[in-house]
Amino acid sequence: MKLSLFVLIGLFCVTTVYTQESIVVDSSGIDTRYREDQFYFAVTYNLLANKPSNVSQSGFSSGFHLGFIRDFPLNKSRNLGLGIGLGASINSYNHNIYLYETDSGEAAYINLRESDISYTKNKFNTYLLEIPFELRWRTSTASEYKFWRIYTGFKVGYVLANSTVFKGELGDKKQTNLDAFNDFQYGISLSAGYNTWNFHVYYSLNPILNVASNSGPGSMDMSAIKFGLIFYVL
Repeated sequence: MKLSLFVLIGLFCVTTVYTQESIVVDSSGIDTRYREDQFYFAVTYNLLANKPSNVSQSGFSSGFHLGFIRDFPLNKSRNLGLGIGLGASINSYNHNIYLYETDSGEAAYINLRESDISYTKNKFNTYLLEIPFELRWRTSTASEYKFWRIYTGFKVGYVLANSTVFKGELGDKKQTNLDAFNDFQYGISLSAGYNTWNFHVYYSLNPILNVASNSGPGSMDMSAIKFGLIFYVL
């Protein structure tokens, strides 16, 4: 099911990229109907928001994001537009909660700090297919490719796969595709900057996990905050 969804949306993205608006040039040869279609690549630091008081992060939790955004100008000067795209991201979260599945297939977790279990690594990873929607303001023109931009919007992600990694007193353990993760992740985003270098932040509006709050140390309604740099290439 997840592979079929990936293929279908991938075909949609390819169709969108190559269905271009007709080029209209003026007497100087400048395309007056240009678009800010862009490939993007982002590197973020990932934080867990809404953590219980006994949950903490350690090490560097990273995110890598890439994709393509199709631009739809909204006005004659083309400095305001809408964007819709397709991308993918890999995210890791280092923390002190050991997440696992019981023999019956139910999700459960242990607070490693409170249980005094020694470990050297404990994290979970998510692999998402993402669709960003953006309202885009920029100072670009048909002949100016270095400009200021502010893009704000909404991003929907589908978790294609997930995994947990633990190294410590309990041995080396890796689990994949646990039912403890919400299949859909969505939130608001903001990108702003000049030319290629831009600041990026994403705030999730729903929890990463769907683990019942009575299966461990407090509620696990943790959501993601990601901030870092995003690079755009025309």
